[in-house]
Amino acid sequence: MARIFLLLLLGLIPVAGLAQTFTTAAEIKPILTATKPGWIAVREYNGEDVLYFTNALVWRCGLDAILYGLNGAPAETPYPMEPCYEGEPAPNIFKADSAQPFYMTLPLGTVQTITVTVVFDDGSIETGEYLRAAIFTP
Repeated sequence: MARIFLLLLLGLIPVAGLAQTFTTAAEIKPILTATKPGWIAVREYNGEDVLYFTNALVWRCGLDAILYGLNGAPAETPYPMEPCYEGEPAPNIFKADSAQPFYMTLPLGTVQTITVTVVFDDGSIETGEYLRAAIFTP
């Protein structure tokens, strides 16, 4: 029961007549705050590190930027985001023809630590710092 309440609170279960499109900082900030440990993930694939930004990018409507820094570097490098499709039924969708991937590849073992900063469209920011072991997906 507590889980259902949490999902309702976060807006992940739609309530009739209260549909949201999640395109503003006010709508996505509670979700990104609650899911901060899962903003990114890393796995080893095909002899490379694959760094996924999927969770952060799903909520890109309402963000001005996603910035990252690897291995102690400040989070100053912008991660390219697919546009928000305002006015469409699912503005946060990833379109198949998008030129912006939700991951990046790096040489194997490159990602040891990563800092990620999300800049909301209201000017506020939130930062997460991650160790490889905490975000590693087998």
